[in-house]
Amino acid sequence: MTHAPLVDSDLAPHLQIGEDVRLGQGVRLGANVVLHAGVILGEGAVVQDGAVLGRLPVLAATSRAPKAVQAPTRIGPGAAVGAHAVVFAGATIGADAVVGDRVHVREATTIGEATVIEHGSAIGAGTVIGARVRIGVNAWLTSWSVIEDDVLIGPGVMTMNDNSMARLAVGETLHGPILRRGCRVGGGAMLNPGVEVGEGAQVAAGALVVRPVPAHTAVVGVPAHILPRLGESS
Repeated sequence: MTHAPLVDSDLAPHLQIGEDVRLGQGVRLGANVVLHAGVILGEGAVVQDGAVLGRLPVLAATSRAPKAVQAPTRIGPGAAVGAHAVVFAGATIGADAVVGDRVHVREATTIGEATVIEHGSAIGAGTVIGARVRIGVNAWLTSWSVIEDDVLIGPGVMTMNDNSMARLAVGETLHGPILRRGCRVGGGAMLNPGVEVGEGAQVAAGALVVRPVPAHTAVVGVPAHILPRLGESS
């Protein structure tokens, strides 16, 4: 898939639009929006000023991101994409989701219905985010993370997917964290590659998670450890 030429459109001020773009009924577009080839906007979707949808990535030779993206970029019915956000080719945004101002959503990512991503956050390639997830400002969800339904991620959370620090052997794969249904991760927490935070678990603000967090427990500290329940010894 390569970038097709963009043409001017009078559907919105200074709109640039590519081939085979489909706009549902009641779509609202701000000024200076760019819709690359194959973008699909569902009924009632909103795209605010300066947003760019369907952009192809520019990849380094060493990148492990997908080298070809064939799927269209889909924005679901009633979803909103904020000002100056970038949603790459092949990403899917669910119905009634909100992608905030200056949010960066990489290719082949899926975001579920009614999920809210607050401004300045970035989502890596191939990440799967469920429904009704809330992601705070300036969070980084690394490529190939899995976020199940009803998870809360605080501002400034940082996730990682490469224990080798860019020295991964040929054939090895990257593994983002897995956040199970309904868990909560406090602001500024850091999650190591591949760690799993169990269903309903809580990660305290500023914690460094280096090992799995069991379901329905709370962890604190650097490195994170399970917080004893009242009456238990540490």
